[in-house]
Amino acid sequence: MRAFVRVSAVVAVLAFGGLQSAAMAGEALTTNQPADTLSFVDLSAMKEVATVKIGGKPAGIALSPDKTKAYITSPDSKELVEVDAVSRAVTRRVTLGGGPLGIAAHPKLPEIYVADWYSHKILVINAKTLAVVCAISVGQSPSGLAVTPDGRLLLSADRDSDAVSIVDIARRERIASVPTGKRPFGITIDNNGERAYTANVKSNDVTVIDIASRSVLGSVPTGRRPYAVALANGLGFSTDQYGGSITVFDLAKLVPTETIKACDHPEGIEADPSGHDVYVACWGDNVLLRLDPRTLKVTGKADVGDGPRAFGKFLR
Repeated sequence: MRAFVRVSAVVAVLAFGGLQSAAMAGEALTTNQPADTLSFVDLSAMKEVATVKIGGKPAGIALSPDKTKAYITSPDSKELVEVDAVSRAVTRRVTLGGGPLGIAAHPKLPEIYVADWYSHKILVINAKTLAVVCAISVGQSPSGLAVTPDGRLLLSADRDSDAVSIVDIARRERIASVPTGKRPFGITIDNNGERAYTANVKSNDVTVIDIASRSVLGSVPTGRRPYAVALANGLGFSTDQYGGSITVFDLAKLVPTETIKACDHPEGIEADPSGHDVYVACWGDNVLLRLDPRTLKVTGKADVGDGPRAFGKFLR
């Protein structure tokens, strides 16, 4: 399992209907895989302020739209774990079986989506009951998941198919498959819901997809083994696991502009909703980094648990 994890509606509509705030995030929640924990980091102080035991080698993370709850995948125990992000306590957990990894939450509905690596399906889960509603077939070994801001489409990076599945959420059906570079892992959708960016771990590049036309706009070379992508200040940022770096690229020209020396095995990455900062989980160094997307400098560092992965949306 170690090899696998490395390749690696009120709680109804009201509770899930909050729009993403443009304010700066106050906390980061990092899944610490070997430590079996979830770290809470105060972003103003860049300091870990709480740790919650999760178990099962937690990897993926998604937040409810109001950001009061975190949903975490634990691949080793094959579980979905719910954490109250306010009280900082595990509230529910359910065994899904298979190989749960990537995870995303609907922006309006009480639904969670979990990628099952082994069955090549996306599990649709009722967030009120944590019951599996249905399973949608996608490509081989789905990993990263992302939902368009309007909540209409779900995109899955199908790692072993070298493609992205586009799923119509209402119809519960895959409606398109778009080819990518080799072994797409993390996937990020821009705030307008127009483009998707996949980090391709085997071809060392990022594929840029026009969602409406279901076509590839281009690709951007990166450092070794890109894991995930964040967007801020007109730039893209890919975490290059083996390079220990962040590749910065221009979103208009789709060309790399700079390489930032970051840390040992950077993995999860997310931009603050305001675009003011970018945060990076560093697996090998057990830290969370803060980057300024204008100066491209590291402006803060917080110690977290062993092996922070933070695969998904982890800022609140």
